[in-house]
Amino acid sequence: MRMARFKTFASILALCAPIAAHAQEAQAEGGIAEIVVTAQKRAENVQNVPIAISAFAGDALRERAVSDVAQLSNAAPNVTLDGGTPFSGSTAVLSAFIRGIGANDFAMNIDPGVGIYLDGVYLARTVGANLDLPDVERIEVLKGPQGTLFGRNTIGGAISVVTRTPGDKPAVQADITTGRYNRIDARGYIDLPLSDTLRSSLTFSTKNRDGYQVRVPYTSATPYSTDRVGALPASGYRTSDREGGQHEWTIRGKLQWQASDKLKVTLGGDYLKIDQSATPNSVLAVTSGVPGPFAGLAANNIPGTALDVVTGSSGFLFAGLYNFCIGATPDQIAARNAGALCGVRGTPLNPGANLPPLASVNVDGNPGNDRLPYDNRWVSADKDKSFATGNSFSNMKVYGFTGVLDYDITDTIAVKSITGYRNIKWAAGVDLDNSPAAILEPSFSLTQNQFSQEVQLIGSALDKKLNFVLGGYYFREEGKMLDYVTFAEGLLQIVGPNDLKTKNYAAFGQIDWRINDLIGITVGGRYTHEDKTFIGRQRDNNGFNYKLFNCPIYGDPCQSILGFPVPGEPLRYYVGGTQQKKFNNFAPKVGLQLHPNDNVMVYGSWSRGYKTGGWTTRLSNPLPTAPDFDEEKAESFELGVKSTLFDRRLQLNFAAFTTKYDGIQLNFQQGVSPTVQNAGNARIKGFEAEAVIAPVRGLTINASVGYTDAYYTSLLPQAVVAANPFQAGTVLGADLPKTPKWKFNVTPRYKVSLGDKGAVVLLADYTRTSSMWNDTERTFLLRRPSLDMLNASISYESPSDHWNLTLGGTNITNTRYIVTGQAQIAGGQIYGTWSRPAEWYARVGVKF
Repeated sequence: MRMARFKTFASILALCAPIAAHAQEAQAEGGIAEIVVTAQKRAENVQNVPIAISAFAGDALRERAVSDVAQLSNAAPNVTLDGGTPFSGSTAVLSAFIRGIGANDFAMNIDPGVGIYLDGVYLARTVGANLDLPDVERIEVLKGPQGTLFGRNTIGGAISVVTRTPGDKPAVQADITTGRYNRIDARGYIDLPLSDTLRSSLTFSTKNRDGYQVRVPYTSATPYSTDRVGALPASGYRTSDREGGQHEWTIRGKLQWQASDKLKVTLGGDYLKIDQSATPNSVLAVTSGVPGPFAGLAANNIPGTALDVVTGSSGFLFAGLYNFCIGATPDQIAARNAGALCGVRGTPLNPGANLPPLASVNVDGNPGNDRLPYDNRWVSADKDKSFATGNSFSNMKVYGFTGVLDYDITDTIAVKSITGYRNIKWAAGVDLDNSPAAILEPSFSLTQNQFSQEVQLIGSALDKKLNFVLGGYYFREEGKMLDYVTFAEGLLQIVGPNDLKTKNYAAFGQIDWRINDLIGITVGGRYTHEDKTFIGRQRDNNGFNYKLFNCPIYGDPCQSILGFPVPGEPLRYYVGGTQQKKFNNFAPKVGLQLHPNDNVMVYGSWSRGYKTGGWTTRLSNPLPTAPDFDEEKAESFELGVKSTLFDRRLQLNFAAFTTKYDGIQLNFQQGVSPTVQNAGNARIKGFEAEAVIAPVRGLTINASVGYTDAYYTSLLPQAVVAANPFQAGTVLGADLPKTPKWKFNVTPRYKVSLGDKGAVVLLADYTRTSSMWNDTERTFLLRRPSLDMLNASISYESPSDHWNLTLGGTNITNTRYIVTGQAQIAGGQIYGTWSRPAEWYARVGVKF
């Protein structure tokens, strides 16, 4: 009786609750094609995997005009993927969130919350994680903590990109795409078998188009001056007349050797080069009029000091201080004890790099040295035009190697080795103030390399009713990042060299046992040990604190009085020595599956995941200790149904989840510094449903809906940001960033046969996303409203299937929104990057 109730309950759930993973294309006879995934380290039908997965085949991605990881965002429910993070200046940086958990930064000290994998190799940095997708076999988006089999920093989920395997016959496929903004893209692959046991493939991709934001000269009624190019520190000096352009190329190669009937060796390599302008930027508000602590009128003035700067009132923040310096008379500057602040920019420690004073330049009777004030004229009136003149570049070189060995020990036991090495060299610079003045101009450089080794023992027993995977993992990473951030024409000149090293060891295992036809269970766990070391050398080349407190001796006694921590380095904010952290974690998973019949599975699971901690690096004041943050932890419960019905014409999957999310690492703006801290805890609840319908020959409809309610349940006092005129604040009950409550997508595809004249494929891709906050403090001007996005295409396929032609459009309704941005109130502005406008494209492809 009890067994019958289980079967009845499971059947009702399967029929009443929609949805599963995508099978993107209909088979010729009208049924839904099967997609094989390796989410559990072995090949199996996605419908048999008790995990919420959105899986996308390579051909379907090509039809939907998805060419990088970020463009998957609309297709997967409860997933937010953006190309670019605040002030990174690069679309190659990936901001990834799944079910409310992720990371929106590019600094080396911050690990991602969603793991990105390329052919089984973990990509440790968000820089370079927005992968080009020219030769993809499939992409698997796994939702919820994946710590057991995928490891650290998959607390939100994992995205696994699997590239093509070389074919056993000679083959060529290529296409060329043109479109708006002088777009010219080309990609293709060649399969070249070298013998009966040795296969090879080579893939290439190049993308080129002009930027959609144009830089235009600012016309002033009176002349104005600026500092010479290269006068202020930066990672490079290059500008552009357009921003948001694309100039990159990728090459990948694979070699597969079937050494014997038991041993297969696959070697792969890839190289990416990007040399393009920075992401577009618009100023949404100027905040130079917001009062601050600098050069205030003293309430408790102490003669001979500038303590009135911090104890007085009616002072300024950085952009306001710049305006005051250039527009105030010498008497007004003296009255505020601001002579040093408005004086020479630089210090006696490096006199050759010093720049002339800003004091009174607009009121000294010499129009030749006048400066442009930073005021509301710089609020962007046109989102696709900019008055910026500073840096605009994003350069990257990435290469990697992969070696995979598959060896069958017996018919039921195999060992797999995955070896990976990757190297990144990146530099970017962006002008964020929409003006010819250097009010906010950051630039960065990063060099990073990583090595990983994973060994898996995969097997089955009890007539394949029991499947298991056991493994070990080693990871090593070294990197150097150098930050340059100029505020207010050099009143603050941050230079921040940072060195990071990481070593990680893990052992994991999972057993899946089909006890009988109805019941299956999953038990797994992963133990991880990690060592991190960090050296921070953040400094200010202008010595702002010394000038702020009128203490002009760059060394003791001023250095000790002002709290600069490293003897002999009077400008260094960060403490000396090497910082060290150790992390140990056990990530378990337990699951139960019910199979009322061969086409329906009901599953439940409990799992935990974690993301490692680190150090905050972006300081603008000296500190006696290195500010750090601890790991994040998540505990998740999931209940789901996967079903394939009506002779494979209907696929319905559903997953509901609740997650306890503790120690959330979030970026908070403290003065001019975006700092990371463990903000508090949150509760995340929701569901997602996905369907594939193939009602008649040629017609396939993919649909999905996701709901996520993610909110803070506790906040540390220092993490609370009160509501203000610019922001709703970070308070109890507030929504987590980058997490819309609702997302709905429907993608109908209809293939019309023309008999011996070929075929026509019609495709539409519509997504409705509810509003969400782009930043932690919930800045009103950065909020992304509810969106309706529509893409569509029409393709002709030749009768021989040797060539095809596609015409399409993306963002057809020209819906624009802020992709990323920052409320840099102390720096003088709230800025953001607008999404791409409506674009057309035409593509011709060939294959033989």
